[in-house]
Amino acid sequence: MTRGLKTVFAAITLALNFAVPVAAGPYEDGQAAYQREDYANAMHLLRPLAEQGNADAQFEVGLMYGENVDGVQRDYSEALKFYNLAARQGHAHAMFNLSEMYSNGKGVKEDVREGWKWLQLSAEKGYADAQLYVGWAHKRGGFALEDYVEAVKWFRLAAEQGERIAQYELGMMYKNGTGVPQDYVLAHMWFNLSAAQNLLIAVTDRERVEKLMTPAQIAEAQKLAREWKPTKQPPK
Repeated sequence: MTRGLKTVFAAITLALNFAVPVAAGPYEDGQAAYQREDYANAMHLLRPLAEQGNADAQFEVGLMYGENVDGVQRDYSEALKFYNLAARQGHAHAMFNLSEMYSNGKGVKEDVREGWKWLQLSAEKGYADAQLYVGWAHKRGGFALEDYVEAVKWFRLAAEQGERIAQYELGMMYKNGTGVPQDYVLAHMWFNLSAAQNLLIAVTDRERVEKLMTPAQIAEAQKLAREWKPTKQPPK
């Protein structure tokens, strides 16, 4: 079970994205400092806000402690502390990072069950990376029960937000008829969307599935891809 969830976390590089500030002030100044790589000043501005309970600041302070950035000494215990504070306020990205720390024993004793709990919570809040990981966990088995229908559900949620790897995975499920009825048109559509974001393996599998399709089916899949629009899932 332990190896199963750790394998899921090893499969993708963690994306570190900052939220766009919505109001001027110390928080915006802290983010501006981060963007110009003045991490010491960013920490100086954001940590007081984090200690006052600002969830976005808590997440970003955790991020700086968790990474090896100039001007801020890496401290996994502090990263864990601030991710935990933000996660308990419902910050989906903090939940995801907290899951990764528990699953890999960073700043805390390794506890994949706790990691899985926070991963699921992040996915349920609509965080696409977490949804992709939950899909992988159900596809591969190990920590989560192998359940292809459940895997499709989570891949779809992430794919609909534009997550390119989830789009590829969903395409493979349709191509192979795993967890869904086999459908080359939908497989091609999802491969096409993923390939448009420069995932090379999606290009390869799109070409493979085309050999199994009629010209009319290919045209239909291309039309679906052109008309597709991402949907953002609001936090619950």
